[in-house]
Amino acid sequence: MKAPLFPAASFADLNARLRDLPEFDEAAAAAAQARQGQLTKPPGSLGRLEDVAVFMAGWRGKARPGIAHAQALVFAGNHGVCAKGVNPYPQDVTVQMVANFKAGGAAINQLCRASGAELAVVALELDRPTADFTEGPAMGEAEVLDAMAKGAEAVDPNADILLLGEMGIGNSTVAAALATALFGGAAADWVGPGTGADAAVMARKIAAIEAGLARHEAMRQSPLATLAAFGGREQAAICGAILAARMQRIPVLLDGFICTAAAAVLEALGVGALAHCLAAHVSAEPGHARLLEKLGKTPLLALGMRLGEGSGAAVALGVVRAALAAHDGMSTFAEAGVSGA
Repeated sequence: MKAPLFPAASFADLNARLRDLPEFDEAAAAAAQARQGQLTKPPGSLGRLEDVAVFMAGWRGKARPGIAHAQALVFAGNHGVCAKGVNPYPQDVTVQMVANFKAGGAAINQLCRASGAELAVVALELDRPTADFTEGPAMGEAEVLDAMAKGAEAVDPNADILLLGEMGIGNSTVAAALATALFGGAAADWVGPGTGADAAVMARKIAAIEAGLARHEAMRQSPLATLAAFGGREQAAICGAILAARMQRIPVLLDGFICTAAAAVLEALGVGALAHCLAAHVSAEPGHARLLEKLGKTPLLALGMRLGEGSGAAVALGVVRAALAAHDGMSTFAEAGVSGA
């Protein structure tokens, strides 16, 4: 077992630890691929399901992996940039929705129940929003590392797969700011309606991001500093959870635009930190498809969803379960007495 990544003393300390991440098990993947060639079907006829089965085998280190325990984590945070009028709903909604998650009344509760995932919700200092990134960094280095550590601590090492989602009024602006800072282009290229912003709110979102980009030009040279400049605690926690999952060789299903923008910070570090992650779906938020293209991730689903909460990841879990059920449960040509090619 490799040494844990957290607690980390600094961004430099964490960067140094990321040079030794667990890698894909090529032998297990090759065994899974060989099994796919022996199953009672034409080669490649299950399409992406075959790829998913081999992906899961490589990361779990088993030729015939299963999902006995699927964990879903939803991280919640509040954002100082909401002072700029970038959100159509008040920040109290974050607290209210966390209560709804815990009471079992949200979409993610039903979708996790349907797909067989155990849901946990982690609220991150909702009474203390991050700073307004148009006026200064959203978080300091210690705050980012603390939130990342909390995300890492929430990951169950016994999970076979991890689903990640978020909740936080204003965080579609944060996601668009991160995407713009990391990948360039105009803020307007990345900004979307989020929870239903009208034209005036959209204009304020763009203006806030442009102001933040101008203020934090120097911080954009380092991905973790970029996370500090623009991100929220829930984005930092998502990054920590992704890294903790990698250390345990747990595959990850990324949800929509906000979750993926958080994950993109890790990819920008250049250490292949998202190799164990699948894009669950492409959301209706316009920046998400572009972001997935930048990351080289092909989504499993395209259902026009834009809820967040990990909802797309919960639905995509059914696809992963189907892939593994076929991979493990089908007979080979020899077992079935069927003539092969």
